[in-house]
Amino acid sequence: MTTHTVANQAAPRVGLNEFTSNVALVEGVRRYDAGWAEAGLQAVGAHVGTASFQDDARRANRNKPELRTHDRWGHRVDEVEYDESYHRVIGAAVAAGAHTSAFADPRPGANVARAAAFMLFAQIEPGHACPVSMTHSAYPVIAAHDELAARWLPRLRSTEYDPELRPDKAGALFGMAMTEKQGGSDVRANTTVASPLGGGRYALTGHKWFCSAPMSDGFLVLAQAPGGLSCFLLPRLLDDGSRNGMRIMRLKDKLGNAANASSEVEYEGAIAHLVGEEGRGVRTIIEMVTNTRLDCILGSTAGMRQAASEAAWHARHRAAFGRTLIDQPAMTSVIADLQLETEAATASALRLARAYDEDADAQEIAFRRLGTAVMKYWVCKRGPAHAAEALECLGGNGYTEGFPLAMRYREQPVMAVWEGSGNVIALDVLRALTREPETFDAFDAEIARAAGADPRLDAHRARLRERIRAIAADPVPELGARRLVADLALALQAALLVRTAPTAVAEGFLAARLGGDASGGGLFGALPAGLDVAAVAARA
Repeated sequence: MTTHTVANQAAPRVGLNEFTSNVALVEGVRRYDAGWAEAGLQAVGAHVGTASFQDDARRANRNKPELRTHDRWGHRVDEVEYDESYHRVIGAAVAAGAHTSAFADPRPGANVARAAAFMLFAQIEPGHACPVSMTHSAYPVIAAHDELAARWLPRLRSTEYDPELRPDKAGALFGMAMTEKQGGSDVRANTTVASPLGGGRYALTGHKWFCSAPMSDGFLVLAQAPGGLSCFLLPRLLDDGSRNGMRIMRLKDKLGNAANASSEVEYEGAIAHLVGEEGRGVRTIIEMVTNTRLDCILGSTAGMRQAASEAAWHARHRAAFGRTLIDQPAMTSVIADLQLETEAATASALRLARAYDEDADAQEIAFRRLGTAVMKYWVCKRGPAHAAEALECLGGNGYTEGFPLAMRYREQPVMAVWEGSGNVIALDVLRALTREPETFDAFDAEIARAAGADPRLDAHRARLRERIRAIAADPVPELGARRLVADLALALQAALLVRTAPTAVAEGFLAARLGGDASGGGLFGALPAGLDVAAVAARA
């Protein structure tokens, strides 16, 4: 139409290297001993930045997985069919080692390199990250069981992806099934029964209310054995190649996470293998839960990076009232604030990832125990509001499905729910503080590395230490748990940024989050005056 001329629209944000353009990520990878992985991360960054990969991400989220319970002859098959775009996305992530490279090649910085790769893929397409994360998280649990380790670990380390269910596959992916309809987070209320068959094998009968990625090759499952709640490895296929007794009843119709299938399943005499000891199921599977919580932080951080970078891209290419949006002080402040949140999340995520490497000493292990729970609560809580503000930067475009931030807005809440919602995590932090005091000592020691660098941080830390000492005397400490966890998170993020980030970033964060002029209600873009917002925004 002659009346239709497209002007003042941002070009598609494609063709960028998502690693090298993410300066906070590059700096963190180098800082935490993963510089050796830069060439591989640059390759990943280039791949996920292509128009074809981003098109696959859109397709995978538009063409949702579909359940096929029976084949055309009436045989029960319980299969989930995905769009080919999904297989290309997850295949690339597995090929890059975003699932188990930290275990396949353990060394200083291995978990940092793996975290960076995981975040680069999850930044563009988050749904596939669920089975990738669970495979990573299941690895150390299975590794502790010699017989199962010999059978499964070579397949988990493999970088070959095969979407088909067949017994001779080189690679394998894992899922997890813990919660039931009557219990949710209270897994000790589970009713699924595990009947001993001998030789460490059990027959499981019952259900799971949430079983994510049901086309995985194996699952870690909780069930009630004669000795109490226990952990089991349930293979999708039996040794003879036939289907195990796991029935997919329906797929969940979710708010987001559309590319990934989540399901309700029934176990009908499903064969499973005991992992650990009977009655110690929670203790056995907790390492998987902890690793998955770290990936929740990584996933939320990846979402923040996508949100901030898309908002900044739009602001740099869109003009209004005679100036580019990024050059208008109100918008510069919003982009800078979104970037501050992204930088803080990135700094804490990579610092925690480094604490998961094989050279971690007792203090590092204690630090990651508390730090993972604290940051899982805070970063995942901040994600949805961060995505909403970024979406608003694009105006009406942001609210449409043609741009990625509508998908991201729906995606961010899942990380706050997965592996423990807010109250569960806050109570876990209280549990660690009271039963494992060495965890706070290690956490506080990390904050203390920035002691004397800024009076606002020093005062915040002093108040925190006083509140920790007062927990024992508080008759209902859980009432203040959420505020306490938030303040612990802000202390760690501030300490890391003061020590490692450019002055504009560190000062911006301290002024906006800990200063006396910090924005009320945590709204983005209400930064105090006098900050170098342009320098911070430039890093987006």
